[in-house]
Amino acid sequence: MTTGEVKTVQAADDKPFFSVRDIHSWYGESYIVQGVSFDINKGEILSLLGRNGAGKTSTLRTLARADSPALKSGEIWLDGEPLHNMKAFQAAQAGVQLVPEDRRIIGGLTVEENLILAQVSGQIGWTLEKIYDHFPRLAERRMQEATTMSGGEQQMLSVARALARDIKILFLDEPYEGLAPVIVQEIEKIVRQIRDLGITTIIVEQNAVAALRLSDKAVIMDTGTVVFAGSAREVLDNEELRNEYLAI
Repeated sequence: MTTGEVKTVQAADDKPFFSVRDIHSWYGESYIVQGVSFDINKGEILSLLGRNGAGKTSTLRTLARADSPALKSGEIWLDGEPLHNMKAFQAAQAGVQLVPEDRRIIGGLTVEENLILAQVSGQIGWTLEKIYDHFPRLAERRMQEATTMSGGEQQMLSVARALARDIKILFLDEPYEGLAPVIVQEIEKIVRQIRDLGITTIIVEQNAVAALRLSDKAVIMDTGTVVFAGSAREVLDNEELRNEYLAI
């Protein structure tokens, strides 16, 4: 495949668990996401990659049905449900959970209170017992004020808080940002456990190599458009593609 040529991989049964079809979204008058399409199957991990300003986070927010950017056209399907017709709270009720880059830990509350609050306004997913089983570090700090924890621990809490809701797909925006390599490895372990439990995951990450090694599929974006959609292995094996769009 030559760079600049879009390659897509279709699910074998033609009914992917999560399907994005020609979505276009805007911040005010700025045209940001320009005709993005891809599919992902249940339980897979997909890396959404590209240089700074490529439109990755805007695409992720569009998929999560955040208030901005505004989706102008296109379709987003999750397990047969049309997310493109939903508001953010409806998408969350349908099983969409976004962990944003800033984590949005609630100050003044303990770790456990942050987790309990996540279950107040929606269907309950993982119990506290299950969360603490998968996140033993959070169990140790359950009574600690959440914002006093390290960045890595706060990232774990952000992921755990998403899992406390009834979840079908998890969106992670820059989960490794500012974390030490040993903490990155812990986050990777958690994401693998989530995949093993059948939860589909999409990751936006500047550490492309780390994300690709974790992923089944990859989508590379450039100036709001998709320039590659295929397997993560193909990107790792294609030096020309990595150099042109990822600078690695």
